Amino acid sequence: MLAIRPFRRLWAVTAVASFGDWLSLLALTALATQLTSGYQAQSFALGGVVATKLLPALFMAPLGGVLADKFDRRTVMVTCDVLKALLFLSIPLVGSLWWLFAATFLIELCALCWIPAKDSSVPNLLKRTDQVETANQLSLVMTYGVAVISAAGAFALISKSGNIAGWHPSPTTTVYLALVVNGLAALLTAFTVAFRIPEISGRSAERREAAPGLLAMLRDGAQFVSTTPLVRGLVVGIVGAFAAGGAVIASARLYAASLGGGDAAYSLLFVALFTGLALGMATVPRVARSMPHHRLFGVAIVGAGLSLLTVAVAWHLYLALATVVLVGLFAGTALLTGLTIIGAQVEDAVRGRVVAFVQSIVRVDLLASMSVVPLLVGLVQSRTLTLFGQPAQVDGTRFVLAGAGVVAAAVGVLAYRQMDDRRDRTILADVKRALRRRRHGEPGLLVAVEGASRTDTAEQSDRLVRWLADEGADVVLAGRSASHTARVSAAVGASGVAGQRAQALVAAAVRADVLAHEVLPALRDGRVVVIESLDSPLARVGDELDAADLQRLGAWATGSLRPDVTVLLDRDPRAHDAAPVTGGIVDTWQVQRTLTEMASADPGRYVRVEADGDPADVAARVRELLAPLVARAIPAGATARSASS
Repeated sequence: MLAIRPFRRLWAVTAVASFGDWLSLLALTALATQLTSGYQAQSFALGGVVATKLLPALFMAPLGGVLADKFDRRTVMVTCDVLKALLFLSIPLVGSLWWLFAATFLIELCALCWIPAKDSSVPNLLKRTDQVETANQLSLVMTYGVAVISAAGAFALISKSGNIAGWHPSPTTTVYLALVVNGLAALLTAFTVAFRIPEISGRSAERREAAPGLLAMLRDGAQFVSTTPLVRGLVVGIVGAFAAGGAVIASARLYAASLGGGDAAYSLLFVALFTGLALGMATVPRVARSMPHHRLFGVAIVGAGLSLLTVAVAWHLYLALATVVLVGLFAGTALLTGLTIIGAQVEDAVRGRVVAFVQSIVRVDLLASMSVVPLLVGLVQSRTLTLFGQPAQVDGTRFVLAGAGVVAAAVGVLAYRQMDDRRDRTILADVKRALRRRRHGEPGLLVAVEGASRTDTAEQSDRLVRWLADEGADVVLAGRSASHTARVSAAVGASGVAGQRAQALVAAAVRADVLAHEVLPALRDGRVVVIESLDSPLARVGDELDAADLQRLGAWATGSLRPDVTVLLDRDPRAHDAAPVTGGIVDTWQVQRTLTEMASADPGRYVRVEADGDPADVAARVRELLAPLVARAIPAGATARSASS
């Protein structure tokens, strides 16, 4: 991912911006207490900073999405960064509490316009839609992991820098220094976006000028969110997920006390929650291999709700920590899955408004739950319940957490039903299908070479066969692309079928015949088989068929026989030969996308190889990736036979 230069630079911008956001939160809250005196005044000032950071999200968040969809996104980001820099630098110059509140409000408003423009640009910088998940993963790790730690460390270092240098500044001076650092960081990101990432602009000026007015775009965005089942389910799920998260955050202190713990237990609960978030975001790609994102999202929210129920009944701190980790794990899964859905499945023209709307929902939801939950805990209070004939004192937080868990689980079910477009396929069936997947079970080794370009696959298959022969393998090349393609074209022509589904059935029949007469006999003899274009004929049939449907068709046609490894040649589809396989013109972008979707659904069987560049360099990359597998397979088979003969 970081090898893609525009994304790498935007990721660096995200790192600097996230660092600045966390540093500004620490600096602004510290400055608010330093500009007032007295416990009550400092408390009000601290709450005022938090309120002014949340207010723009309550009333003006959709505006940022409209700006991201209406105007050049790079211009929006640069303008917001420059304004943020000026506002940060102005706070030390004015030095008053009222301007601190006003500047904080304006800075947050700039952030609300900057983030949708940035997030909606990310998919346009990538090669394929299946990379959106990894891109979001990298951004979230930086925003909620590395940036938090580095900002806290930088603030501590700035606070002590004067003492280290020996000039003993006042606390206010060191906070002003932190705000100046923030302003310079914003100028750095503005410069980088303006001059180093022109790809963010994306859309042509003609398309932007053809867009409707701001009010019309705002209305159209709201209509899109409310009428699109996928996005509607996403919003419903986010409401439930973050309501549950807000309940945990708001009641954590009292919940820790109910477990007999103090501040240490309170801190451990937060650590457990964020540890679970990190684990959830780390495991999403692996789980998504066997379950589509739109299904995984609802399941994750249901899991978070059920885990919250276990938190409510936990009777020991260790059990509570384990269950809180589960809540965080499911919440992290839902967060990353939701962002991936927006980036991969929401069209570019409306993506900015959807991002802004989701951000607004998240903030409003958290604020509402964190405000209401303490009131509910106070109303419920502690109750005495009789359990197994024994009276037990139950803290009010337990009832509230249990209620939040039930609400989250119910909302998760509702979101799942809204987003699930595969009603004919149950989750249990997906799991069974994943468990049934197996390799061919024969003594030989089967290697498939795939790519959208027939020239590339033929070249690399020949080079691979020569290398394996040089290594001492008894190797055979099966399914030569030219003959295989000719057979598919001839079979389609002879059948007289025209629909893409019918053509896919014919292509699958030819594929099954090749495997039955060429591949399986060689595998049973213990030979190494290189087959060219095992999946490509199906992928080339057309763009109306789902990759999962093509995989199921191919698995049925071949008796679920799977290669030991499939080499996917990944390169810019614009360089591919676009000759049709079945007589219909198939966009090579679609072929490449279908192949990568197949690889994403079963990554344990695929290895992606960067195929741009000299064929010899590509062949070297293929050999490097396959060397461990070949080293394990050849000594037990081909080399031993060649030595005995």
